[in-house]
Amino acid sequence: MHIDIYSDPVCPWCLIGKRRLEKALETRPVDGLTVKWRPFQLHPLMPAEGADRAEFTAAKFGSAERAAETYERVKVVGADEGLDFRFDKIKRSPNTVDAHRLLHYADKHDKQDAVSEGLFADFFFDGHDVSDLDVLVDTATEAGLDADAVRAYLESDEDRELIQNADEEARALGIQGVPFFVINQKYALSGAQPPEMFVKALADIEAEEMAGADA
Repeated sequence: MHIDIYSDPVCPWCLIGKRRLEKALETRPVDGLTVKWRPFQLHPLMPAEGADRAEFTAAKFGSAERAAETYERVKVVGADEGLDFRFDKIKRSPNTVDAHRLLHYADKHDKQDAVSEGLFADFFFDGHDVSDLDVLVDTATEAGLDADAVRAYLESDEDRELIQNADEEARALGIQGVPFFVINQKYALSGAQPPEMFVKALADIEAEEMAGADA
């Protein structure tokens, strides 16, 4: 079984969804499961230099008060999943193209999950700018990748167009928000579903495919 997860490292619901999927897989393990993180930019028009976080979120939600209320609700949900979101530490809303490039690079070296965890932690726990080259290299190194090779890759434009095209393709498929999970390239789950929904989906898919194999 294979799961594609469309996600953005600056999406708190994507991390919540990751934790819920992990809980589901603890309850109902899947032999031979593979997972791939696919690029989706929450803010595709974000300038390369990013934006002031307070100003950006106030504009996005209509006011600073509404932004604070929204993130407080997310913080409460995250706490139920063992996540300590520190939105107060985040000073910049970054462009995430290079973070997605790093995830693509990590996939080639079987380090994608570790890098995704690192990027989420960078942004949501430490308030780091995940468009910053040094932050990305440090994250890659902690995940077990070669620092010099990653720095050279990120300093180039390799795969930049690929990531941007993949983001556009996701939108063309009808994906409007993340997280978005596609199982075996045909079954979709949108949003940070509760673990029991993932368990049910996995069971239904396995049953359907077994029935098809027996037909």
